[in-house]
Amino acid sequence: MKMKQKLIASAIALSSLAGFAVPAAHAEVSAAIGAGNMYYWRGFDLGGGASVWGDLKFSESGFYTGIWAGSGDGTMGQEYDLYVGYGGAVGDFKYDLSYWTYSYPKPKSVTTYLAGVPMDETPASLSPGDLAEVVGMIGYGPVAFTYYDDVDSDYTYMTLAATFGSFTGKYGKHKDAASHIDLTYAYNDKLSFTLGKIVDDVDGTVADEVNFVVGFTLPIK
Repeated sequence: MKMKQKLIASAIALSSLAGFAVPAAHAEVSAAIGAGNMYYWRGFDLGGGASVWGDLKFSESGFYTGIWAGSGDGTMGQEYDLYVGYGGAVGDFKYDLSYWTYSYPKPKSVTTYLAGVPMDETPASLSPGDLAEVVGMIGYGPVAFTYYDDVDSDYTYMTLAATFGSFTGKYGKHKDAASHIDLTYAYNDKLSFTLGKIVDDVDGTVADEVNFVVGFTLPIK
């Protein structure tokens, strides 16, 4: 149950994006580091205790690419993620389309996927492109719908979220598995608190306790 489907972008996709780049003088590079009391992923505490992460992003004229690295979860261990995408807004309407691929140099012992599908064996490593998703988002005003489609399987995940002031409510649904609700309070742009709860467990195998997540993000300009 504690092995997540992954996201992020392949090196080939990143290389092809370079052909769209305009003069670097107009580009923006941003970075951030963060920490949380757990590795919280789509309604689940993936184990491994507290987590730390870092993100480095390059963006230009709506296009963006970057790398995210974290301390990892309780089953897959340390990870690094590559991503590439394009997004923007027209008035109150916003949109984004991206490709993600997650990499795990030294996965820990894994016996099942989230939906209870057993693995034959633990791979020696998972490289860029081995686990990938296409992610699309459309939104209007405070409301956003996001759809995640695994490239190599029929797994999908979707969320509907709404933000009002410092509060965000989110409903998330895994295909043929569990759904969850999250309520997040952003104390400021660095500190947030989230309550998450499984609200529908299709196969009856998912623990439905409430998760309380404290997250800290520090942008690096």
